[in-house]
Amino acid sequence: MLLILSEPGDTTVRMVLPKLKARGAAVVWWDPAQYPAAARLTARFPAGGTELTLVTSGETVDLSRTTAVWNRRPGQPAAAASVTAGDLRERAEELSEWFLEGFWDLLDARWLPARHPVLRRAHNKLVHLALAQRLGFTVPHTVITNDPAELVPAYEHAGGRLIAKPIEYAPFELDGARHTVYTTVVQRRDLAGRARLVHEPTILQPYVRKAVELRVTVVGRQVFAAEIASQDSPRTRDDWRHYDHDRARHSVHHLPGDVARRCADLVAALGVTFGAIDLILTPDGEYVFLEINPNGQWGWIEDLTGLPIGDAIADWLTTAETDAP
Repeated sequence: MLLILSEPGDTTVRMVLPKLKARGAAVVWWDPAQYPAAARLTARFPAGGTELTLVTSGETVDLSRTTAVWNRRPGQPAAAASVTAGDLRERAEELSEWFLEGFWDLLDARWLPARHPVLRRAHNKLVHLALAQRLGFTVPHTVITNDPAELVPAYEHAGGRLIAKPIEYAPFELDGARHTVYTTVVQRRDLAGRARLVHEPTILQPYVRKAVELRVTVVGRQVFAAEIASQDSPRTRDDWRHYDHDRARHSVHHLPGDVARRCADLVAALGVTFGAIDLILTPDGEYVFLEINPNGQWGWIEDLTGLPIGDAIADWLTTAETDAP
């Protein structure tokens, strides 16, 4: 039995579900955000074994039968609406999260991409950059800091061509509006406001010239590379996440063998079984590592290029052989 942990509206899961069913897999799709308010979890320890049970929507599921888990986009535990006191809600949700961490650890199953503690470390950009360097990737001269005194030296070292980006791209709420911070080119006039850097750690890197940008998706040891012609659109020139599919064309890219192998090695070294890696291919033909998202999106890549990433995920989840590190 396969267990998918994700929010109910996850379109990426919906892309893969038919592929899993075509392979004859029994699938349970559940969002931990339903716990403890609308679901029941029980761990029993009878002599000689462990029993793990989920009760949701009136059905009882024996999770002890789980062979693989797709840890996609699970929600956080949420207390029942009737628990209105802030301190009690916080306590209920903290204890639920603590329980879930131990509960998932008891599953004798393969995980894509990994259990939460491993994923949390693998999301850290300091960890990827250091590991990518050790594996032989070309990595820009990078400074990650909240020290305003570091901005001018970084700008000068980059010859006045410096970019700044957050250590995490997750959207945030401010004054009731949703915001996302993108990669920004640092202008000389920005140096006067460098005191603002003290408020949060920021990644500073030289601006790397681009022929194309690459999104490399790794499933187990399978590597799928797509190139994004980000320089063909002013919207995507500095950060392709501004998206302009009409002008910033997507196509299949054939990575050199050593670069593809390095991508697979990076995923394995992080202890995960999936990764979405961002590279730059420079006009001189050099592949430059930027970052890896161990649970990154890939649906639009498959839609625009035809790369069979969903099939690879379905195969990994249903195969009896393990690619897990």
